[in-house]
Amino acid sequence: MNQYVTGAVIKELREKNKMTQLQLAEKLGVSDKTVSKWETAKGYPDITLLEPIADAFSVSVTELISGNTVYNANVSANMMRSKFYICPVCGNVIHSMGEAVITCHGVNLRPAVAEETDENHMIFIERVEDEYFVRIDHDMTKQHYISFLAAASSDRMQIVKLYPEGDAQARFQINGVKKILFYCNRDGLFSINVVKGIDDKDRTHDDTTERRELERVADLMFGQ
Repeated sequence: MNQYVTGAVIKELREKNKMTQLQLAEKLGVSDKTVSKWETAKGYPDITLLEPIADAFSVSVTELISGNTVYNANVSANMMRSKFYICPVCGNVIHSMGEAVITCHGVNLRPAVAEETDENHMIFIERVEDEYFVRIDHDMTKQHYISFLAAASSDRMQIVKLYPEGDAQARFQINGVKKILFYCNRDGLFSINVVKGIDDKDRTHDDTTERRELERVADLMFGQ
């Protein structure tokens, strides 16, 4: 095991739960002096106590060990709050509807932060009947490629896996899509809002200064 629960995490969770060292000790069947030793880095809890400690704080063992506790208010499962976790070792992509503690290949993953598209990752969005046809102007070599394309609406996430030497494009059912996201294996996650009055027309717009101005005007007109 590369990581283990630290006294600082135990203390933080204990105080967050408004619990004294004695109260925690009684829940775990140890003395308050033992809890004090943990919190002052003079000892570690036995591995058999990890699950009882996690239960005492209403967190998972993974959260306890990583020190990253998750408190999601996203009970309505709004897909616009989705997170993507990408493993740098194997390229695995994990989608979550909120914050989570994700581990892959021994790496504690942090959610990817989406950036605005740029001149090296230009996106074209075209409406074709009841679908959006999305294309990324990007090479698709084995060393540098777009890994996936996704379309987010409030109640669903459509994801298309892409592969090197294939086409960086996909079709999505419109279904209230508000955002397009895609992941470059070298440069990370990118996103762009689908703008009413621009992307619902039967023509494309790339991510240029002109598009930004059109987005600004559409925002003023439609309040998005």
